[in-house]
Amino acid sequence: MVTPTTAAPALAVGPLAPRFEDVERIAVLRGGGLGDLLFALPAVEALAAAYPAARITLLGTPLHADLLAGRPGPVAGVEVLPLARGVRESPGREEDPAGTDRFLDRLAARQFDLAVQVHGGGRFSNPFLLRLGARHTVGTRTPDAAALERTIPYRYYQHEVLRALEVVGLAGAPPVMLEPRVTVTEAERAGARELRAPGAPALLVVHPGATDARRRWPPARFADVAAAAAAAGAQVVVVGAGEDVPAAEEIVDRARAALPPAARSRVTSRAGRLTLPGLTGLLAEADVLLGNDSGPRHLAQAVGAATVGVYWFGNVINAGPLGRARHRVHLGWMTTCPVCGRDVTSETAPRCEHEDSFVADIGVEPVRADVLDLLAAPSGGVGPW
Repeated sequence: MVTPTTAAPALAVGPLAPRFEDVERIAVLRGGGLGDLLFALPAVEALAAAYPAARITLLGTPLHADLLAGRPGPVAGVEVLPLARGVRESPGREEDPAGTDRFLDRLAARQFDLAVQVHGGGRFSNPFLLRLGARHTVGTRTPDAAALERTIPYRYYQHEVLRALEVVGLAGAPPVMLEPRVTVTEAERAGARELRAPGAPALLVVHPGATDARRRWPPARFADVAAAAAAAGAQVVVVGAGEDVPAAEEIVDRARAALPPAARSRVTSRAGRLTLPGLTGLLAEADVLLGNDSGPRHLAQAVGAATVGVYWFGNVINAGPLGRARHRVHLGWMTTCPVCGRDVTSETAPRCEHEDSFVADIGVEPVRADVLDLLAAPSGGVGPW
């Protein structure tokens, strides 16, 4: 049980515990994908504000290191996690126990004052964190996880940003922001401006990918929206990783087929051809991002683009944008697997093996309407933030 301070700020998420004394070195454990890092950034900002003299080290992934390298922000450095079960896993690659030992021994020598776990329920991440030997530890915990000095219960259905903010509240760090922000470098912006079509009144970026196949809207639906945006005069650029190239090509082909010849060149694909800095700059240059619940959608929001997101309703609880003036959400309401009928809303039941989309029933018309509305007024009528 954490005893809150007597004067908790109104923005505190959960208990606000007393700050720890003499904190100079902080480690934050957050593996996973691009979105996972972004969800943790408001909590890192809170730590930086509460402990302004401390150096914050992120224990993250190569993707996190790529995004944060040379970028202004509260993270002083990124240590790339070793391959370890439940902490950092990679398909087709085995765990590296020896590498994990070396990693933890090296970081333990830094003598962290505070170690923060915002990586799942703690079954694997809490023992990993404890091996750092930090003076103080905070994080989430399921009933089967090792105890830290201060913890909150882990329940799956909680917004990841608010979960991380509740965790750092255990260290006496109230929120200073509620949504992630990523500073875009001038080099990233300059590279993106080279991709803008001269004279195009607006830029729509389309991202049809998602790590989980069940979150993917059909390419034909994206193509319908892309064609409508191009018909209205907007430039449309489809983006994605290498595995998204076939979907991107289908979107471009279908959209162009629906357009008159003079408008077809407005729809192009950069899927598989952008670096992470290149994607960051393009999203910052975009007026609107249309995409599934995925890292690029979250990054687009963090760099200032308006977004239209296609979500399974359960994922909105964990990862949806908080506002609606500049960020529109369209929901798939499927509660059972469309193949086997298994309940897909349970927090604890094992996942079935099927990959059929949970969002395929979302129609084109409401998505198209929101995209065109935001392209006409990407600030949502309230001015840019």
